Amino acid sequence: MSPVGLAKLLSQLPKKRDPNLLVGYETSDDAGIYRLSDDIALVVTADFITPPVDDPYLFGQIAAANSLSDVYAMGGRPVTCLNLVGFPSGELEPEVLHGIVSGALSKITEAGAVLAGGHTTDDDEPKFGLSVTGVVHPDKYWRNAGAQVGDALILTKPIGSGVLFNANLGGGVSGAAMKACIDTITTLNKVAAEVLADFEVHAATDITGFGLGGHAFEMATGSKVTLEVRVADVPIMAEALDMYDKGVTTGVNRPNRELISHATNFSGNLPGKQGEIIVDPQTSGGLLVSVPEGQAKQALAALHAAGVTAARTIGGVVEFADPDHLVLV
Repeated sequence: MSPVGLAKLLSQLPKKRDPNLLVGYETSDDAGIYRLSDDIALVVTADFITPPVDDPYLFGQIAAANSLSDVYAMGGRPVTCLNLVGFPSGELEPEVLHGIVSGALSKITEAGAVLAGGHTTDDDEPKFGLSVTGVVHPDKYWRNAGAQVGDALILTKPIGSGVLFNANLGGGVSGAAMKACIDTITTLNKVAAEVLADFEVHAATDITGFGLGGHAFEMATGSKVTLEVRVADVPIMAEALDMYDKGVTTGVNRPNRELISHATNFSGNLPGKQGEIIVDPQTSGGLLVSVPEGQAKQALAALHAAGVTAARTIGGVVEFADPDHLVLV
């Protein structure tokens, strides 16, 4: 379902006004936040994916990193996880499921969280993800709304995994490029979030299925501003643009582009491949954060020093330029 359709559906549900529900389903945020006390709020989220790779262990790692990312995108720390499993038990051996869960557990442990259980259903194809509970201070959480005019935009991971996975089905991607892609998406956003916590983050989100364009658009509309993205400065995975040159795409590029086209200005007259990479769907993508311009250089240096070497400043926040919430230059 499209975000527009989902938003319409949710708007028709009865709303319970609980002052402790700090972030609910009324927004397009990455997780919900519920205040327990003056010092602790819960961050709650759930996500699952189908396999982008054949290796069960790697699939578990990717799916877990993808699910954990929503907590990091809210400025939180993951604490407990529950497995969410769809598995064709009549077609695949139990060892496959063991590999998936083992891969996920490696990332859960790396995050400093624990696996507390889960739920498994029989399904036609494998699906795996996590329900994650994290914690954050109720006065220090991040949202995807809140970007301020004059802010700089920092992206912590390169994009392009969607087209690379599709191209790899036909053997069109080099082994080195696929390894770099997998290394990127199995990397937790933990370090990036911890570094950025030392700066004034006005807005944050992680880049997943709607692509950089879709998630930047959500940040812009929620913040009632316009985001200017310098496409030439966006970090891109090796060979991703080459795949678009060769005519490879994904089934999600078109709907992702349609989602933002009515309020996006492609003012740079971008070549087709650069317009496509902006709507390329990501799995376990990086964080997109809006920070004061005066802190951007220091924040970027701190990210690089901590090993988040792909992070780049990719644009800035300006006053809303009706009708465009997103300007690609």
